[in-house]
Amino acid sequence: MTDFLQYLVNGLTIGTFLALIALGYSMVYGVLRLINFAHGDVFMVGSFAGLAVLTGASSSAPATTALLIAGAVLAGSLVSGVLGVGIMRIAYAPLLRAPKISLLIGAIGVSFALEEAVKLLTHAGFRSYPHVLPQTMLLSGPVRISYSQVVLVLLALGLMFGLWAFITRTVRGTAMRALAMDSDAARLMGIDVERVVLTTFFIGSVLAGTAGVMYGLYYTQINFAVGFLVGLRAFTAAVLGGIGNMVGAAVAGILIGLVQSFAAGYVSSRWADVIIFGVLIGALVLRPHGLFGERVAERV
Repeated sequence: MTDFLQYLVNGLTIGTFLALIALGYSMVYGVLRLINFAHGDVFMVGSFAGLAVLTGASSSAPATTALLIAGAVLAGSLVSGVLGVGIMRIAYAPLLRAPKISLLIGAIGVSFALEEAVKLLTHAGFRSYPHVLPQTMLLSGPVRISYSQVVLVLLALGLMFGLWAFITRTVRGTAMRALAMDSDAARLMGIDVERVVLTTFFIGSVLAGTAGVMYGLYYTQINFAVGFLVGLRAFTAAVLGGIGNMVGAAVAGILIGLVQSFAAGYVSSRWADVIIFGVLIGALVLRPHGLFGERVAERV
């Protein structure tokens, strides 16, 4: 039971990272019907942006831990947000009227370009995050829960709630939902479709960049390839929850984190991804539209 509870805590922590990334996948698919395979690499770039702030601050004037973490999260989220908008304008916008396969191939190309660029800049090496998170424990008995885990989980949940409030309570969020239902009708109603699409990319990328910094703070080590596997797991969560379904993406992200933690603990970390994708296949056989169902209209 002690091991079970510890794996549960670890899985919830990991799952919140994956949920933030999965939300970006679902948002972009909802408005463009595009599987943005570069999204995982945007997450990776955000983690490196946060590392740059932490490394630069630690070599200059001293700062409090809270300011360091806030600066890293802000840098990672903004760099990723701007990168996401740039990808949309440069790589995807010219292909919007092309066949969907062109967008898909373009997304894969952007992913490889980002990955190889960071690989060259970092000489394909690993980079270590400074240990800035407090190591004090909220619980230090058989089940260990650190204050840093609580802070990271609360931050992720706060961002998820903020996204839900934005989508359901604001004019721009309503425009995003309208665009997801029918882009032609949304345009006829006076919605600036291009601006809404850019907003969607920016918000999704901000969430991915924030998750990248949180990932680096938690695991303390990143490299150019980290976005591929983490992005693939997050995409699995988006599909499992029901592509385009915000609640489904968040819940499935946490579920995938739990599966990863329990698989690594009870079986082996080498088998974790086999089990994760096995769960995805089994779930989709039973529920082809995901656990919560798709929230997008079928376009013809």
